[in-house]
Amino acid sequence: MESQVGKMAQQCMTVAIADLNASASHINHSLKLILHPRNSMGQPLKALSSAVELLENEQVEALIGPQTSEEAELLGELGDRVPLISFSASSPFLSREKCPNFIRMTTNDNSQVGAIAALVQKFGWRELVIIHEDSSYGNGIVPDLLLAIDEGNARVAHRTAIPPQARDIYVEAQLYKLMALSANIFIVHMSASLASRFFVKVNELGMMSTGYGWIVTDGIINELPVMDQSVLDSMQGVIGIRPYIPSSERLHNFSLHWRNNSFTNQHHRIPEVNVYCLWAYDSVWALAKAVYHLGPTTSMQKNDSANKLAHLAAFPSRRTGSDLVRTILRGKFTGLSGEIQLKNGQLQQPLAFEIVNVVRRVKRIGFWTQWNGITQGLNGSSVATQSPSLRKMGSIGWPGSSSAVPKGKQVMRKTGKRMRIAVPVKPGFKELVGVELDPETNTTIVTGFCIDVFKAAIDLLPYEVKFDFIPFPNSTTGNHYEDLIYHVYLQHYDAAVGDLTITANRSSYVDFTMPFTEAGVAMIVPVETTQSTSMWIFLQPLKVDLWLAIGAFFVFTGCVVWTVEHIDNSGFKGALARQIGTVVWYSFSTLVFPQWEKLISNSSKVVVIVWLFVVLILTSSYTANLSSMLTVRQLEYLPKGESVGVPFGSPVNQPVLINSSKETSFPLLQTVEDYANALREGSQNGGVAAIIDELPYVKLFLSKYSAQYTMVEPLYNNTNGFGFAFPKGSPLVPDISASIAKLREDGKLYLIGQNWFKDHYLFPDQDSATEVARLDLYRFRGLFLITGITSTVALIASYKFRKKKSTVKQHEKTFLLNKNKLSSPQMMQISTYIAVLICGNMPGTLKLLGIFPAVR
Repeated sequence: MESQVGKMAQQCMTVAIADLNASASHINHSLKLILHPRNSMGQPLKALSSAVELLENEQVEALIGPQTSEEAELLGELGDRVPLISFSASSPFLSREKCPNFIRMTTNDNSQVGAIAALVQKFGWRELVIIHEDSSYGNGIVPDLLLAIDEGNARVAHRTAIPPQARDIYVEAQLYKLMALSANIFIVHMSASLASRFFVKVNELGMMSTGYGWIVTDGIINELPVMDQSVLDSMQGVIGIRPYIPSSERLHNFSLHWRNNSFTNQHHRIPEVNVYCLWAYDSVWALAKAVYHLGPTTSMQKNDSANKLAHLAAFPSRRTGSDLVRTILRGKFTGLSGEIQLKNGQLQQPLAFEIVNVVRRVKRIGFWTQWNGITQGLNGSSVATQSPSLRKMGSIGWPGSSSAVPKGKQVMRKTGKRMRIAVPVKPGFKELVGVELDPETNTTIVTGFCIDVFKAAIDLLPYEVKFDFIPFPNSTTGNHYEDLIYHVYLQHYDAAVGDLTITANRSSYVDFTMPFTEAGVAMIVPVETTQSTSMWIFLQPLKVDLWLAIGAFFVFTGCVVWTVEHIDNSGFKGALARQIGTVVWYSFSTLVFPQWEKLISNSSKVVVIVWLFVVLILTSSYTANLSSMLTVRQLEYLPKGESVGVPFGSPVNQPVLINSSKETSFPLLQTVEDYANALREGSQNGGVAAIIDELPYVKLFLSKYSAQYTMVEPLYNNTNGFGFAFPKGSPLVPDISASIAKLREDGKLYLIGQNWFKDHYLFPDQDSATEVARLDLYRFRGLFLITGITSTVALIASYKFRKKKSTVKQHEKTFLLNKNKLSSPQMMQISTYIAVLICGNMPGTLKLLGIFPAVR
């Protein structure tokens, strides 16, 4: 009762009993609840002795309010005789399996680990420290919290347990140990009494400053309103979790009544209702509803034994003890704290947790729900809103009055050391890695594509990493990169950055990040530009099947046009030889100039329009392919016995490109110019006919010498690209890999390459085609299909029209010859038939109607 929570809980239970006794909704008005308060003085044994005294002397029917988990655990020995209800003992170690009559009218500590893990994941923290009280209450949450953090791809770097009665000097010593760690994000789970002393020391040692992050559990946040102002001042920038209590009219009225009648001590006035107070109030109501449901019970005989503890097992069980527990567990009602429904002997997990920030006051910045994660608001049903615009939290004030999210860890920050990053020194390929000495300042300048990628990846990390580039001189043994990897393995360096190829052998000594360049091996060969001298080159753009198809359709299109036009069009009439010439002439002349013959039929016009479109496509394709064939870049294929160069020290080993070519290693192939000189001299003059190397080197070489050399497409892949090397087990490896993936997704990796290689990015699309493909019929089958269908439809339509026209003329002639021999009905039938046949033949129709007015 010396604690603020104890004082508030006692007053809330007194108010609850008064409200119950004054309520008109009681089932049995003869039942009255009487409160018998006892002070445990924060000592579990004192709580046990007080409980025994209540059972013996007062013959109580229920025990409410073991305030701590340790008290509740000890009183569990009595819980199988009377209901044991706690509104503040939240340790997961307490369960109905150990004490069947234990009822938890508060949330289980494990219910908030999901919210804590979501905060860690949201801010991108990967390494944390857990600080908890070394007690049943403090240790209970640790297993589930570790599991939740691990599932969020974070790591607990250290765990510190502080006894609840620890002296300040012990707390200070533990904080000094934590300051030496690289991690600077802390999760704190302890009782409010220990937390009030702990955070004062944290603030005194400067650990509540910029760069640190603190998350506290609901056990601390729930008691912030009753803590001294000095403690609140020491916790500025802390983020916490607490259960969400939905607002209601009943709660509002209770809060007004509480403010008007709240007690005052020597220091300050209690400004608001504590959540434990609400749970204490609801505990009384839950018990009362169960008692009213069961009705009165018989009294218990007193035990006259002087030694209460010795006769603890002799207490007879209440007739309604277990029945009362079962009735309480089945109860469901709306209390001050919201919907009260017990599950597995404890209050079910709240619909949401509030995320609060201590900045001069406790400010709510968001919510967390099991279904929607972190949100900024809730709808009327206390369900997290789904709007994407609310996926962000409110503004957060971090320790040190900073608005920037702490980065999570600062590698070697506490010891004053910086990471030593080894960089290979070599004469060539400065665009990848270049190390130069500034003569004026006598400082080393490290530049290059690989260096910029590493810096960009470091900048994306959610924590600060300070480093220095240390040049690694060229090895005299010839295994420059192998020596560098081995020095990282011996931890002479904290990492190696450069054009380091990822191989299986090297991975057995160090850990590589994911590659940031293209993987594979290719061969550089010379090319020569030749002009074709063949007299039949004009036939080569098209294959034979396409030539034959074009000729056949020329003739077919001409025949279709002639068939449609020759009856009515004088331009297509005449002798047989003239008509054949017209067919051929008209069709082939569409290639070069307009036709003089005028078309009459609409069908033939459609056929010619479609054919002209086909001719346009064919001539354009022919012209483009012929132009490409006139000047061709050809590979100089390697004859048997030619030398193939492999740069000395390259991870490319035993290439199988040309079975009978000799593989030669050239120690002098170290720069782009060395590559060009060796290829220019050729195999006969001491050079090489081709060079095999990794794709980044090959494409960097071709970005400068693409006119004289080309790349044979990679025939196999026995390398994995470039990566950054770290000692085994380094926590930076997964983080740097994630940063590289982010750079690639955002396109920043491409922009870095453009900055170094201008128009020749490290991975250009090198045109290595050595032969222009001839066009075949298969590629143009769609065009021929269209013109063929069009011509066939026009031909069929023309044939049907001519047949119908011939029939109409024959009937007209017969009718005109026999019109005087027919009766009027016969004339009517025949004229009607003719009129139907000559539908569309307007001149014939008018002629008939003019002769026979009666028909008209």
